[in-house]
Amino acid sequence: MRYDLNLLPVFVVLMEERNVTRAAERLGITQPALSNTLNRLRETFRDPLFVRERYGIRPTELAEEIAPAIVEALAKLDDVILGQQNFDPLTAERLFTIAPNDYVEFVLVPAIVERLRQVAPGIRLRLTPFGSDIAETGVMSGTTAMVLGRLTDPPDNLVVQHLMEDGLACVVRADHPDIGDSISKEQYERLKHVNMLPPGRLRAGLFQSLERQGLKREVAVSVTHFLSIPELVAVTDYCTTLPALICRRIALDPRLKVLPPPVDLGTFPVQMAWHVRHRNDPAHRWLRGLIGDVARELAR
Repeated sequence: MRYDLNLLPVFVVLMEERNVTRAAERLGITQPALSNTLNRLRETFRDPLFVRERYGIRPTELAEEIAPAIVEALAKLDDVILGQQNFDPLTAERLFTIAPNDYVEFVLVPAIVERLRQVAPGIRLRLTPFGSDIAETGVMSGTTAMVLGRLTDPPDNLVVQHLMEDGLACVVRADHPDIGDSISKEQYERLKHVNMLPPGRLRAGLFQSLERQGLKREVAVSVTHFLSIPELVAVTDYCTTLPALICRRIALDPRLKVLPPPVDLGTFPVQMAWHVRHRNDPAHRWLRGLIGDVARELAR
């Protein structure tokens, strides 16, 4: 061959990130090394491929034209080569990059790691954030094994699997002066609340559930991580509404008590998605099966 196949995944990551610094971080290489690879790509295709702009890089017309064919070709190569390989979890030494949202990282990841320790001690995980933009995780190019959370309008090159459903519950401090073993709609609306504020469109979930039930809420504090909420509720008369599996952990704190919501707030889905290029990889299939088993056990 007159070209290096290793250049092509780098091209795909540059197309997704449109930023040399972020692309280098995702690939785990230095910026000079990435710049060297980009120069080799330019020589191979005899085109600049990417033009510098104020806040990153912009692909040329040729780069836009060839990108879909390169992504498809890499996926087919993976199917042919990886599909023929055997995978033994007991002896395998491998690093998987996964992108869980905050909820999954808190609820599912510890159980996944514990299961891996038991059945596949050589498998290591690297977590990358999954916020409002799925493109930033690397799953659309296949450099990240999977995303875990709630997916909205996933692209066509991702396979999506439903893992489980979770509900919602309320938490107040154990010695709350006004709340006993239950909370009424009037009490809920009278209290001040601590709100979890996920990024982007994901924040709509609880707000939409409250709106459907005609339930109002005065938010006193909005935070960006579940871990800070129990500490806030424990020292105030505030209330919080959280996923039930998170409340299962919180219920172990004697300072707090978990109560059913005053109205039925429904459930929300937890999903897993991966690039089509990984569909026949035995190691990826095994890991997806393990995560599915863990999720079902937790949901029960």
